[in-house]
Amino acid sequence: MPIKKSELILNPDGSVYHLNLRPEHIAKNIIFVGDQDRVDKISKHFDSIEFTTQKREFKTTTGTYKNTQFSVISTGIGPDNIDIVLNELDALVNINLETREPKENLTSLNIVRIGTSGSLQTDIPVNSFVISSHGLDLNGMLHSYQISEIKNPEIENAFVKHTNWSTQKAYPIIIENNKTLSEKLKSEKTFLGITATAGGFYGPQGRVLRLALQDDNLNNKIDTFNFNGNRISNLEMETSAIYGLSKLLGHKACSVNAIIANRATGTFSENPGKVIADLIEYVLEKLTT
Repeated sequence: MPIKKSELILNPDGSVYHLNLRPEHIAKNIIFVGDQDRVDKISKHFDSIEFTTQKREFKTTTGTYKNTQFSVISTGIGPDNIDIVLNELDALVNINLETREPKENLTSLNIVRIGTSGSLQTDIPVNSFVISSHGLDLNGMLHSYQISEIKNPEIENAFVKHTNWSTQKAYPIIIENNKTLSEKLKSEKTFLGITATAGGFYGPQGRVLRLALQDDNLNNKIDTFNFNGNRISNLEMETSAIYGLSKLLGHKACSVNAIIANRATGTFSENPGKVIADLIEYVLEKLTT
């Protein structure tokens, strides 16, 4: 049965509603960034550029680097934006946009997030790179989907017990990365850890301006969580949503973050732009060798 027009919204030119893309516009290798300005910082390394467009915060450039085609897409901030981007990307490759029916033969995309984050551990310093072994969903967006097959209840339950997690909040979800992509990206330069994904920048990440927190000791509980050697290395706003939706939709995903702050030591990178630039070059080389 065709998907209703109200559920899969297309623009007059046949492109998907938010991303403004048609199937021929994207590569199978996708790089996610949050900041739209960072798209150009990646695509400037390309040997050729085939297509670029932007609608709202969603900017896409598709081109070739060392004989490999990539699409770089800015997602904006937060899990809600990831919900838009990943569902529309999947529609581009796995739904016939003319008949509005899912395809019989599905395409699996390779998705790598290049992000920035703050470390939660004293031994993961600023200016380092962290590969997310898992995404720890603290925001609840994934509960809108059937997630029983992708959860890791043993780790989730241990985290809930360790933090005395409020029953009024969404139950935390742990989702693994794609091991093939993770192995390709790792080296002696990278750290590996669980990345916690919050639903906001201030209160949800333990920052206090004028509002009191529901649990003002939560960050310390997150920092000290350890499950069979798996620690929570950093805190940001996208990874768990990328991991969860990718697994549900059959795509491969891995998240790599440039550490520009250390919440445990209170330090901040003196040159965050260089750290991000170094990570961009690192990821491009790893994905093409």
